[in-house]
Amino acid sequence: MITDTFDRLTIAKMEVALERACLVLPTGSDKHNARRIIASKIIECANRGDATLSRLTEVGYAAAVQLNCFGQSVRKKEAAN
Repeated sequence: MITDTFDRLTIAKMEVALERACLVLPTGSDKHNARRIIASKIIECANRGDATLSRLTEVGYAAAVQLNCFGQSVRKKEAAN
């Protein structure tokens, strides 16, 4: 469990990073799944020992942007068909 791996401060930073990263996500049914993917990237970063708020936020934001771009390209292809 995540609470067994990280201290309270690190978990708090991870939560803030996740919330910040999710601000760029569009609303919709895929948002929960996207949050899980972003959270996993943030956890991976923290597991590597890089648990500063700025780095966790950067990793989360990068994941969100990547998911957002992927989702847009899929929607464009679906619209073209």
